[in-house]
Amino acid sequence: MPSPDISRIDRLWYTRCPVPSASGIAIHHGWIDAEFAPDGIAVSSLRASPSRAVRESHFNHRQANSFRQGGNAPPIWSRSEGQDVVVVGLTWLPQYQAILALPGAGIRDVRDLKGKRLALPRRVNEKIDFWRASALQGYLQSLAAAGLGADDVSFIDLPVEAPYIGDQAASSSGPLFDARQTASQSRAEALALIRGQADALYVYGAHGPALREFLGADIVVDIGHHADRRVAINNGTPNVLSVSGELVRTRPDLVARYLAQVLRAAQWAREHRAEAAGIIAREVSVVEEWVPAAFDASLYENLEPSLAPDLIEALSIRKDFLHRHGFIRHDFSVDDWIDPAPLAQARELLRRTEPLAAAGR
Repeated sequence: MPSPDISRIDRLWYTRCPVPSASGIAIHHGWIDAEFAPDGIAVSSLRASPSRAVRESHFNHRQANSFRQGGNAPPIWSRSEGQDVVVVGLTWLPQYQAILALPGAGIRDVRDLKGKRLALPRRVNEKIDFWRASALQGYLQSLAAAGLGADDVSFIDLPVEAPYIGDQAASSSGPLFDARQTASQSRAEALALIRGQADALYVYGAHGPALREFLGADIVVDIGHHADRRVAINNGTPNVLSVSGELVRTRPDLVARYLAQVLRAAQWAREHRAEAAGIIAREVSVVEEWVPAAFDASLYENLEPSLAPDLIEALSIRKDFLHRHGFIRHDFSVDDWIDPAPLAQARELLRRTEPLAAAGR
């Protein structure tokens, strides 16, 4: 049987959020480049392009032949706007997610938030304000678990002018988000807390532990480890691995080969945790010392993408929240959005190549 015709595609694109991901590990090792180099297919980060329109595909998924792994709000928004994007994998990453308050504020648990002011940032120049959506969901789900609601608190609106995507120099494999952006992610909320304009803030991600240490803040609720896992559903839970729909339909072989390298990276991370921690620290722009505080030990067991029913249900809950609160305009079926075939094909590819790799060692 002749090999598939690859002449129509000479470049694949990828992007990933500043979160732990098997994609980031595979990119670090150069495995994705090596997979497609014999075919003459270049693989580039969106950051390789100086064009803002190309880089913004991280949020709108408009760049053809592209892969994205990271927070779920942008792909949900893209799908709701009619963009041709397909979900091929999900992960649940136990990352830092909490509501914080300053010592002496008298806020020891969620019930103490009644009557308090909660910092709620608003990116005024973004079509999908994933950070505001994350904060609102973190607040509301935590309040609901304690029998409270939006009417029991005040939300302090904090306009933010800075864009999510900055003006970093071009890089063939680098992520779109650097240490400077990570450090400033919660600036508006932290300043509101310090200035006494708000009583509590929501934070998630790798910079959370460092922010708490800087503020000397108390944890009002540890959302990431809440007894009810549904309370932790948010932008990063679950994370989404998505692909351009046309690529899935016309070149499923390329998609499966890409995903096989992602699966390979997830397996490697389970067996090389110390080395993986160093890669993850660079991916999320924190010093390695913060990795155990930002992500618990189960991280290394959760890097492998799957389409487990509980993850699909969590994605549907997240989509419903975004629609209900006006962050997306059009509803859609999550089940219809998912294509399980590429991941299944990738698993089979990896199964067939593992004995060959072992024989070569």
